[in-house]
Amino acid sequence: MAELHIPAEVVKIARRLEDAGFETWCVGGAVRDNLLGVENHDFDLTTAAPPAEVQKLFKRTVPVGIEHGTVAVLDANNQPHEVTTFRKDIHTDGRHAVVEFGVSLMDDLARRDFTINSIAYHPIRHEWRDPFQGEQDLAKKLIRSVGDPNWRFQEDYLRILRALRFSARFEFRIHPRTLEAAKANAQGLAQLSAERVHDEWFKGIKTAKKVSKLVTLWRDVGAARIWLPEIGAGSGELGAVDRLPRDPVLVTAYLAKDPASLLTRLKCSNKDIERGRAIGLWREKYPDAKDPVAIRQWLAATGEHADDLLALLPAPSSPLPKAVAAIRAKHPPLELKDLAVKGDDLIAAGVRPGPDVGQALARLLEEVLEDPARNTKEYLLSRV
Repeated sequence: MAELHIPAEVVKIARRLEDAGFETWCVGGAVRDNLLGVENHDFDLTTAAPPAEVQKLFKRTVPVGIEHGTVAVLDANNQPHEVTTFRKDIHTDGRHAVVEFGVSLMDDLARRDFTINSIAYHPIRHEWRDPFQGEQDLAKKLIRSVGDPNWRFQEDYLRILRALRFSARFEFRIHPRTLEAAKANAQGLAQLSAERVHDEWFKGIKTAKKVSKLVTLWRDVGAARIWLPEIGAGSGELGAVDRLPRDPVLVTAYLAKDPASLLTRLKCSNKDIERGRAIGLWREKYPDAKDPVAIRQWLAATGEHADDLLALLPAPSSPLPKAVAAIRAKHPPLELKDLAVKGDDLIAAGVRPGPDVGQALARLLEEVLEDPARNTKEYLLSRV
């Protein structure tokens, strides 16, 4: 295998650990990506040094996952580099593992999920360790579990979703035994926290070569049934999903029959759930591109969600985006705050304070949406 170019700051950290007598290797995604010719400078290190020793050896560290043996070492540019003690799982419940430190590199590689992620590279001696033929699997474009796939998935069910993400990202096929085990253990996905599933699904949408491939994998393995039941079993929409912007909320809402409930299950932010709710409400109610009044009313009603809805237009050749842009260019009044009168003006003109003011303003906005030229103080007060 070729010599890898390792960033100088990473080599410096490895050298200090080695000089202190602790064997240290580069592992994980950056090693895999560099072998694939994909740019990735974020090299993680694995070492024989216990976390406390790593913290002693370096002035500036962050205990990012110290219970799992991971300490981030900050380099001269404040870049964090993760350094994790060799470990093996001694007990796992499918969500969390209890790990033992002080084991060998071989033990550490044997506990990893897939062969393509179990390749180690020595940044100083330029040696490789690839006990599970990960490089061969990269060449064969294959996702294969390290050891028995049933055990691997039962140790942490999230690995099933990681297999699907890597398959869609690299356009690799999943080894038949690994795929079979993923399907057999899919029920275990129900044990995962919504946050972990959310991260994996969103990451998958951002990195997949084709989102349609990711969706198909989630459906085929049974993950969609458990976590994304709103996306159903249809495939009519799958071709179109690949044309959407890589915005995970937009893609999820597009696929779901009830976007707000799916985004709520995935513990998304309130803002994202609101985006989903607006998409669910408006995606079948587009205005006629030839009717400026209808477009202004639609823009007023959909507010900040209009752009999401334009991105989801069923016909990519629709004239609506152009018509909307032409109307927006004129900056028409679309909200109550754009009106030439305020509540105080209406009260001064004799409207009773309270709900009547809000109702009057809403009625005036309707008139202004029909004809923006009406947005003058004189005209609006004459209508009260």
